[in-house]
Amino acid sequence: MKLLSFLCLLIGSHAQERRFPEDFMFGAATSAYQIEGGWSADDKGENIWDRLTHTNPNVIKDVSNGDVAADTYNNYKRDVEVMRELGLDAYRFSLSWSRILPNGLANKVSDAGVEFYNNYIDEMIKYGITPMVTLFHWDLPQKLQDLGGFMNPLFPEWFEDYVRVVFGKFGDRVKHWITFNEPKEFCHQGYGSATKAPLLNITDIGTYYCARTLLLAHARAYRVYKNEFKKSQGGVCGIAISVGWYLPLTDSEQDKFAAEIKRQADFDLYIKPIYSKEGGFPKEIVKIVAEKSANQGYLRSRLPNFTDEEKELIRGTGDFIGVNHYTSSFVSATEYKIIHPVPSLYDDIDVGSYAPPEWPKSASAWLVQTPNSLYDALINLHKRYNGPIFYITENGWSSPQEADILDDDRIRYYRAALNDALKAIEDGVDLRGFMAWSLMDNFEWFEGYGARFGLYRVNFSSPGRERTPRKSAFVYKQIIKSRMIDEEYEPDTLDMSIDEGNRSFYTD
Repeated sequence: MKLLSFLCLLIGSHAQERRFPEDFMFGAATSAYQIEGGWSADDKGENIWDRLTHTNPNVIKDVSNGDVAADTYNNYKRDVEVMRELGLDAYRFSLSWSRILPNGLANKVSDAGVEFYNNYIDEMIKYGITPMVTLFHWDLPQKLQDLGGFMNPLFPEWFEDYVRVVFGKFGDRVKHWITFNEPKEFCHQGYGSATKAPLLNITDIGTYYCARTLLLAHARAYRVYKNEFKKSQGGVCGIAISVGWYLPLTDSEQDKFAAEIKRQADFDLYIKPIYSKEGGFPKEIVKIVAEKSANQGYLRSRLPNFTDEEKELIRGTGDFIGVNHYTSSFVSATEYKIIHPVPSLYDDIDVGSYAPPEWPKSASAWLVQTPNSLYDALINLHKRYNGPIFYITENGWSSPQEADILDDDRIRYYRAALNDALKAIEDGVDLRGFMAWSLMDNFEWFEGYGARFGLYRVNFSSPGRERTPRKSAFVYKQIIKSRMIDEEYEPDTLDMSIDEGNRSFYTD
């Protein structure tokens, strides 16, 4: 009896000791336009968000812009100090294309822009923080947009020239590269509708043509790195995809297919051409768009597929999949539908989405906390693509502008997401890291400064843009330090300090 009790105690103790691997990368993420400011500093060129917020400010909820934002351009050392306070292993951030190439093209490289990023990267390296760099996070140089942007077939060439400069300038220290952030959000919302810059609203072909061009650009960038830089620099390169999780509303075959076609439209359109054996866009959505295009009088499908040579160029161009995951919904073939422009991506798939009212809601209308969604998404992708390497490149929760630093809702969300991540690892998913979105409050696109995602609050009314840790920062710090999720942990104080020597960080 005593032996049985001891074994039960031992098993129970072991169950509580669920730990992340010591080489698991805990980090945080941001993007250039959302935090940097310095929009016209030195010789930086104009980008599409500069143009949009200056010429059409009313599309932003609070009529704000990213001209100063969190002013990282002048406060990068404080940002790195914040990373040290948290004990981060890694930091994911993006480069501003027009800060490095003011004209968008590689004929002129900005010495000031290169110096800024060199200083930023060196400050991270100095303290053992691994930089994870996104090459494009939505802020396209305006000059290239004036030339058609992603609708111009020369775009992959422009992107290849840009990344070759970047790899040459920073690749001796940067070993984790992400080509594009969230292609669906950029292509659909910026080209296929009007909820992101450049507001083209080409509903019939914008999303699809952008997706095709983007994937070709990604492939050329990856192959430049592999063929010209990887041997000497030893890094890895992937892409970050927004992966919402979609469940069938019922067990009917119609709802199961509706959920699958929603997944294909939102993320598999961008993952399958890279990571599947056969390459190309998903067959089901290719068929649907082709049939609808013919019925609508188009002479060819509005979703142009790839040639065999292009499929081969794209296939295999990813060392990992970056997963940006926030939320999920139920999907129905018949219920909860709303009217979409005809023709358009979402009219093509013709499904409805539903989030139960009991799911906790954030300050952002699109973001609700959903049970097990990160785990379900990772397991599905793991099985679908034969066990690739993953990083969670974004995951986070928004609070309203007036919220204080006691953000228990964000803590609840992060603990649930990290439990999902740990369970996925335990079930065989090769998950290497988790980047919390975001390190600090930032300009949240059309929501302006009304939605706050930061582990640190930023005082946007102060010229100094002071950063103050929220309660969630202390909880995240404890998880990083212990490699465990302690559901009962409560910080004794909200005074943050740097805990030297206790951080385990990962380098290739």
